[in-house]
Amino acid sequence: MTYEAVISMLDECGLPSSYDHFAEGESPDPPFLIFLYPRSNNFSADGSVYKKINELHIELYTEKKDPEIEDRIEAVLNGHGFYYDKTEAWIESEKMYEILYTTEVLSDGGIE
Repeated sequence: MTYEAVISMLDECGLPSSYDHFAEGESPDPPFLIFLYPRSNNFSADGSVYKKINELHIELYTEKKDPEIEDRIEAVLNGHGFYYDKTEAWIESEKMYEILYTTEVLSDGGIE
């Protein structure tokens, strides 16, 4: 899945989104999404990378627990055939919840 395809998919969620962070002073009010590729999990064959696989993090930030927004994001992920893991954390310093969706994408356009 390309970078542009991830952006297009996140647009379906109806929330502001950005790669890694919003520019200083340009962060929207929550809820919003951040996505990034923190690491790869490539598949090797014959001593080289056979399939490029990137771990994809999609982070939802909200001021309060909002199951309806989570359901909307999960419906988009499910609609695109993603398997994902989900974790939740309260960030005291920001006074926000972070809901983290972790999945993998093939860099050749498929999903893992």
